[in-house]
Order: sequence, then structure tokens, then C-alpha cells
Amino acid sequence: MLPLPGAPPAGHARLPAGRLNREPDVVSEVAAFGRHNARLEPVPTALPPGDRAARGKGARAAVPRENHALFKPAVGRPDPVSLLERQAVSRLPELLPIRYGRMAASPFAFFRGAALVMASDLADTEVSGLTVQTCGDAHLSNFGIFGSPERRLVFDISDFDETLPGPWEWDVKRLAASAEVAARGNGFGRKQRRGIVVAAVARYRRAMRHLAGMGEVEAWQSPAEVDDLKQRFHTILSWRERRLADADLARARDRAGLHSLDKLVRPAAGKAGKGGEDGKDGELRLASDPPLLVRVTDLPDAEASGLDAHLNGIIANYRRTLEWDRRYLIGKYQVADMARKVVGIGSVGMRCWVILLTGRDREDRLFLQVKEAMPSVLSGFVGDSPYPSQGERVVAGQRLMQAASDVFLGWNPTRSVLAHDYYVRQLRDWKFSLAVEDMDPPAMRTYAQLCGQTLARAHARSGDRIAIAAYLGKSSVFEEAVADFAADYADQNERDHASLVIAIESGRVEAEPDT
Repeated sequence: MLPLPGAPPAGHARLPAGRLNREPDVVSEVAAFGRHNARLEPVPTALPPGDRAARGKGARAAVPRENHALFKPAVGRPDPVSLLERQAVSRLPELLPIRYGRMAASPFAFFRGAALVMASDLADTEVSGLTVQTCGDAHLSNFGIFGSPERRLVFDISDFDETLPGPWEWDVKRLAASAEVAARGNGFGRKQRRGIVVAAVARYRRAMRHLAGMGEVEAWQSPAEVDDLKQRFHTILSWRERRLADADLARARDRAGLHSLDKLVRPAAGKAGKGGEDGKDGELRLASDPPLLVRVTDLPDAEASGLDAHLNGIIANYRRTLEWDRRYLIGKYQVADMARKVVGIGSVGMRCWVILLTGRDREDRLFLQVKEAMPSVLSGFVGDSPYPSQGERVVAGQRLMQAASDVFLGWNPTRSVLAHDYYVRQLRDWKFSLAVEDMDPPAMRTYAQLCGQTLARAHARSGDRIAIAAYLGKSSVFEEAVADFAADYADQNERDHASLVIAIESGRVEAEPDT
């Protein structure tokens, strides 16, 4: 093995049990760049490919691939509900019952919202010592279809709230465990579930090995367009499932995805409301749907006071983080209305706003999402982000991992008066997520494979893909081991989900039914 100068040896990411903000003994090569600042290791491009492959094989000798099968709850493992409660301290308390209600709906829903719980568990597993820019929350529902700047449909990772440099294995194991949990929720048998997980991780391994043979630019520009992925659907799925795939893609292309946003808008009635005139007849306003969508003017006075100016200031500052041409383009739009929006499962309680802007006329609409960015769930285990703003951390990670990022992706470059960091993106720019809960075994297998392939491409952009490929090797040892891990972790996830249900029934936490 040929480690980078000053890098620690490969091995465990073992941490003392029962502590959230614990420091790693040996996390990975990221530790060589500062125990308290998670940074990517520089890819050793000066080394010949053979030497880079030797690094991977050396890591494999230190941490055999079979070891990734192991999952055993740490002695003194933190109570999962306590972790969720600790995470909720800085969130909007009136929205937390929605979060807990959504997480309690099923083990898969719990898994989606429990990224911190799994990060705490992964910190006690072995790693190869090779780092990448991780997604931090790479479950099946955090992949999807959206529009590229060239207006092509691409399939990619869609959520980067937890992105941070860290062990590549953590993303793979979260993806694998999500496939196992989702397959259980859909009633699949054990053999079917294992086949899905193995196929997903095998696709990751093969894709990484394929990328290892490419040049730097070729690997960076590896395609992710839906037309290519659609062919994979057609070669694997049955006639019935191909019809479903075709319908999904047609839906994603329809009116550039804007049809799904029409329901958020209504024309102003021109009548006075709280805080003043609602608007002139015909002006566009966001349609409140409390508590999931609430216009700023409809929020309680104490919360709404100064909020309009605050959000306008964020939009003004955010524009400075865009490329000049995009800054010029967005300058042609004017803010028409603003509302607070509840999104997702794990994000519920975080401050999130929808900004409606209009251009040449009322039909020329641009929807922006201003979302709070908190420290990554990984930061307690690999170190803090070096970026001064958590919003910049999210944007930097997304731009590094995605094949094509949103043209209006940016962040608020100055910490806000209210001490919250934000990033900004288009709301549903041709965005479409496939419903994992509705998939049958062949469809989920194919979808999980696409996710594995996509994750490999994202990791290859920042990590040493040659070393990782050499670590993974030609055999199925790694995917078989991770499938064992995923089955054991799905058992733990079911116990954790039951703990949340008990906490709700006992009155420890308040929950509202999912809406």
C-alpha cells in the first residue's frame, strides 16, 4: 500500500460508544487534513495507476471486504429517539409532530428520517481509509429525475443536506440498507430482498471499476441522462413494467415539470388581509395549505415580523453566489410572494421557504426554495465542514457530486441576522422521484441498480476511483458482505422504529398523522 504522506493507516472508524460529538480514533485519510475539519484527501494523480491500485489492494489487506458484513449495536448505543430529540432542538417546534408522524408511518419512513441514527452506527464500523465526497443520506428515495442546464432529463442524487467528505462505504451501506428496508415494506421474500441489495452493490462495484479505466475528464463527464437509463429499464423489465417506466418518463417531461406547481398558486382576490392588502386582482399568490404551506403574511405576528425583508435580503445575497450570466437572468424576475413549506421527512422542522417570482408576465414563473442548512449528521464523526456557511457546504458538495446541477443553485453568503444558514435552488426543476413503495421486485431491483451506478459515478468525481475499484475487486465478496450488513441493519431499524412508536404512544413525543 502506498498511503499519502501523513495519512493514518486504514482500519476502523471505531469511536467510543454512546456519545454524539465524539472524535474518531482513526476515521479515514480525512483525519490527515485536520481532526476537526472534514476535507477531501487529494487524489494522488501523480502516482501511476498501478500504484494507486496498490493503495486499494493494501487497504483490502488491512480491512478485508468480508468485514463489511458486520453490524453489531455498540455497547451503550444511543437511544434513537434521544438522537432525534437532540437533532430537533434547533428546529421549529410546531412542525416536529409532523416529522414524528411521518417517521412513525413505517420502518422505511423512519429510515428516511433517521440519517443521524445510522451515521452514529456507521461510525462504529470498519472503513478502508479511502474518502470521497459523500451524500451522507444515500437512501433509495434520495435519487430521482430532474432537468439539466441543457434541459435534458438526468437521473442523479437529489438530496445533499448531509453531504460531507467521509468514507465511501457509509453511502453504499445506507443505500443497501434502504433497499432491504424498502423491500421488506413491500412484502418481498428474503431471497428477493437479498437479490435486490446484492444487485445494487454489484452495480456500484462494476461501475467504479469501469470508471477506474477512464481518463479524468471522461470519468467526470460520465453520462446520467434518462434516455440511456430508459434503455436499461426496457432491457430488464416486463411489458407491464416498461409501460410504467414510459409513463413515469412522460410525466417527468410534461411541461418541464411545472404542472405539479400549479396547485401552489392562485390569483390574488384584491381584498385586504392580515398585514395589509392581499394584492391587486390577477396578481399571483401562493395558496396556503396550513401547516404544510403557509404564506408569510399568514404566519403569527411574532414569527412574521421582519420576515419579508429578511427573506428578500437572503435572495439578494444569494444572487452573488451565481455565475454572472445566471445572476443577470434571475435579475429579470421579481418576487411575487413567499411561504413557509414543510418538505420531506428528515427535513421537517427545518426552516424552508418557497419564493414565487414572475418574469415577463404572470405565466412566466420561477419557484425558488430557500432551505435551512444545518451541520451534516456526519460532522460529529468525521469532523466539521471547512466552509464558513453550511449552505455553501451543501452547494459545494452537490456541485461536486452531481453530473449536472441546478442553474440557480446557490447559498446565502453571509450569516443571517437570525443565525441560520440557507441554500437556494429551484423548486422542482423537472424533478420527479419514483415511488419506491409502489415497486414490485423486478422494478426495485432495476431501480436500486441505477442508484448504485449513480452513486459510483458521484464518488468517482471526488475520490480515488482507481484505489476504490482495486479495493472492491472482481469478485462478489463485497456485495455479499454488504447484503449481510443490510439485513442486520434492517432488523435494527425495525427496533428503532418500534421505539419511536412507543415514545409516541407514551406521550414522550407528540406526533400528527401523515398528511
